Amino acid sequence: MNAPLSERRQAQLTALIDAAERRIAQGGAASLRARDLAADIGIALGGLYNIVADLDELLLRVSSRTLGRLGEALTATSDALPLETKDDAVNRLVAIAHAYLHFARDNLLLWRTLFELHLAEGTALPAWAADDQLRLFPHVAAPLALLVPNMDEPRQTLAARTLFAAVHGIVTLGLEERLVAVPLTALEGQIEWLVRATCRGLRG
Repeated sequence: MNAPLSERRQAQLTALIDAAERRIAQGGAASLRARDLAADIGIALGGLYNIVADLDELLLRVSSRTLGRLGEALTATSDALPLETKDDAVNRLVAIAHAYLHFARDNLLLWRTLFELHLAEGTALPAWAADDQLRLFPHVAAPLALLVPNMDEPRQTLAARTLFAAVHGIVTLGLEERLVAVPLTALEGQIEWLVRATCRGLRG
């Protein structure tokens, strides 16, 4: 476990993440420059690397914050809906998928950064960053457990990740506006169709 940061260094880290988040929201991850970020928070360039090891760590920390906000959005969606019947489970999965679309659309460059970071070869993803990613799957796993109660945990985890990947693929193609993309106006309907069709298959 990492040692607790001093109050001063924690304040600098927060300011640095704030600055990086603003720049990514405006110009994407490729717009980050260490010199610009150091100037944003009023420190020397060398001082930036006393706060984070490198820009990859900073991107991970911004992504951690983005994942936290996404998690809050999914939690708010889940908490607003009942989860007592199998129909409730399907409706909640549809609502969660729509919430994911809305978050991605409203935070496009920050959301895109979640999937653009490639760590240097031989560099392991920090445990805290891996934990942040895994916290999203319970939002899908809980309704799946009600929908298919006889599914064991490994299969449930695989189903949750597969459903997420399918929804993510539609969202990505739609928001990137590629040739084969679903038009934005039809994205919600197509996502709902996919989720409900998947749920019918799981229920047999």
